Amino acid sequence: MTPELAIDLFRAALTTALMLASPVLAIALTVGLTVSLFQTVIGLQEQTLSFVPKLLAVGGAAFVGLPWFLKVLAALALQLFTSLPELAR
Repeated sequence: MTPELAIDLFRAALTTALMLASPVLAIALTVGLTVSLFQTVIGLQEQTLSFVPKLLAVGGAAFVGLPWFLKVLAALALQLFTSLPELAR
């Protein structure tokens, strides 16, 4: 395996991980900020209140995005398996 091939594979894996994690993290950030703003406006100082809406939103986003996640991961796996002959060199 050449260093260039290893770098390309690492770059593809890292890009895929960022692409899959970004929508879920953005939803968690949005829900967290919204709940925190709501808590500030009504004067509620409960720290654990934002956990349940974030958990539900992230779970829902993961459930809705699961077909896309699997398609992207399958494409990465296909790319890795097609490059196996080059890895043996």
